[in-house]
Amino acid sequence: MTAPVARPRRKAGAEREKDLLARLTDAGEEALHKLAELPGGHRALAAFNELRHHVDELGKKVRGIDALEKRVAKLEKELAALKKPAQTRRRSTAATTTKTSAS
Repeated sequence: MTAPVARPRRKAGAEREKDLLARLTDAGEEALHKLAELPGGHRALAAFNELRHHVDELGKKVRGIDALEKRVAKLEKELAALKKPAQTRRRSTAATTTKTSAS
C-alpha cells in the first residue's frame, strides 16, 4: 500500500520541478526581451549569440582531439614496433663491420 502513496509524491516532485523550470525559462525570456530593449541591446544579444556559436565550434573541435590523440598513440606504437627490428639489424651489421675491420 505504500507504493501508491510514493508515486503521487514523485509526480508532485516532477510537477514542481517542471514548474520551476518553466518559471526559470520565463524569467530568462523576459530578461532577454528587456536586454534587447536597452540601448545597444541588440548588439549585445548578437555578441552573445556569436559567442555561443564560437563555443559550440570549440566544443566540436575539442571532442575531435580525443580521437586524434588515440590515433597518434596507435601510430606511435606502430612506429616503435617498426623501429625495434631495424635497430637490432643495425647493431648486428655494425658488429660485423667492426669485426671485419679489426681483422
